Amino acid sequence: MSHARNAAADLGAEGWRKPWSGSNGGNCVEAKPLGDGRVALRQSTDPDGPALICTRGEISDFVNGAKAGLADFLLG
Repeated sequence: MSHARNAAADLGAEGWRKPWSGSNGGNCVEAKPLGDGRVALRQSTDPDGPALICTRGEISDFVNGAKAGLADFLLG
């Protein structure tokens, strides 16, 4: 991963989306595309907390790997 930013609030309040939202009581990962192609990720319950910044390639690899079942081990 590229790096973590000290506070997601530094990235502004606009543009955050919950692509993986479900019936989990609001505990979601939020994502925000950045102008340079990178993607910021943060915990929805801590919007002023740290944000993980990933390159476009890192996000692409993760999404494609998850679709292929490579992240299934995370579920137990």
